[in-house]
Amino acid sequence: MIKILVVEDNELNRDMLTLRLQRQGYEVDVAATGEEALSKVEQYKPDLILMDMSLPVMDGWEVTRALKKNSDTRSIPVIGLSAHARDIDIIKGLDAGCDAYETKPVDMLRLLEVIQSIVGNNKNPS
Repeated sequence: MIKILVVEDNELNRDMLTLRLQRQGYEVDVAATGEEALSKVEQYKPDLILMDMSLPVMDGWEVTRALKKNSDTRSIPVIGLSAHARDIDIIKGLDAGCDAYETKPVDMLRLLEVIQSIVGNNKNPS
């Protein structure tokens, strides 16, 4: 089963993503802060991370850079999620190490397609 770590400080967004991903057969864990995300990655060993870029204290760009600098976590794909939808924001996310960048509000069908394109070739949800 594909394991996804959802990093999102907004409880409603976190719950919505978790529920919808679980309905698709993914195993999901959550983190509400950047610091918690770094800790959870070590413990949970996700196959993919959905990263809110606008986290308090340690934002998603900083967390992603830290993950991509670490030899133990650099291969984990990160999909950036943000309401920051200008071209410069997308480029900033990709430069930080995101493998893909989706804007909010999340288009769930599109997000599922992106997830499948990244991890679907290696593993099936169930």
